[in-house]
Amino acid sequence: MKDILKSLHITEKGTGLLQENKYVFKVGSKTNKSEIKKELKKLYNVDALSVKIINVPRKKIRVGRQEGWKRGYKKAIVEIKKGQKIE
Repeated sequence: MKDILKSLHITEKGTGLLQENKYVFKVGSKTNKSEIKKELKKLYNVDALSVKIINVPRKKIRVGRQEGWKRGYKKAIVEIKKGQKIE
């Protein structure tokens, strides 16, 4: 089974979106919008109005002479019905 919702993505921008009933999650790389909606209904018993998916690309990092890549990830911004909450 693949990971659909990995974790809440807590950032300054993400906490500002809470006032608009929007939550930000890190999701699996092969996950689509309909799977996210079903998983939210199953885990948190909330109805998702819209799901927006963002692919964050990998970034090149350097520590001294050593170069490498910071792993990219996929995140989803989910808007839920008014009056519902994710705890």
